[in-house]
Amino acid sequence: MAKKRVAVLISGRGSNMTALIEAAKAKDYPAEIALVVSNRPDALGLGRAREAGIATALVDHRPFGDDREAFDRALDAELAARRIDIVCLAGFMRLFTPWFVTRWSGRLLNIHPALLPQFKGLHTHRRALQAGVKRHGATVHFVVPETDSGPIIVQDSVPVIEGDTEETLAARVLEVEHRIYPQALRLVAEGAATFVPAGKDNGT
Repeated sequence: MAKKRVAVLISGRGSNMTALIEAAKAKDYPAEIALVVSNRPDALGLGRAREAGIATALVDHRPFGDDREAFDRALDAELAARRIDIVCLAGFMRLFTPWFVTRWSGRLLNIHPALLPQFKGLHTHRRALQAGVKRHGATVHFVVPETDSGPIIVQDSVPVIEGDTEETLAARVLEVEHRIYPQALRLVAEGAATFVPAGKDNGT
């Protein structure tokens, strides 16, 4: 079976991107990282991707101003031109319009640094510490129009240790992220994890 062509979308250093690139080097891995796209020209991950021999593209959000759908359509055109099958968000600091999310439904993955449905949104490590939870972690999920609300593919956790700071907890969770994102992409690429929204057929 042909490997699925994956695009990784980044806005910064792309540490989860690097984890996916490393995993995809395995001969039996069912996906290849075919493209890395950033909305920021200064994203450090673009250089990392090029060093790994992976094609990169810049779709700068600034010329589009407040027209989020126009940006999404430009991004979609770039993905279509590269024949992308699956999109993985890895620190991509843009919220998509429902048009884009619907278009890529079941093929759009995100990683979130919390055990969803806990701590949706930002500042997850700070909020976990404030809430006094015993375990914290990361989740890979399908993207739906509601932020951080799509079906969970893989999640894993670490203990919250007395004396933890946001930084120490974040570092421990990042190790989980790097482990579970390749697992989740494998499941989706193999067809072992699927998501078809109500009212949507696979053929549409």
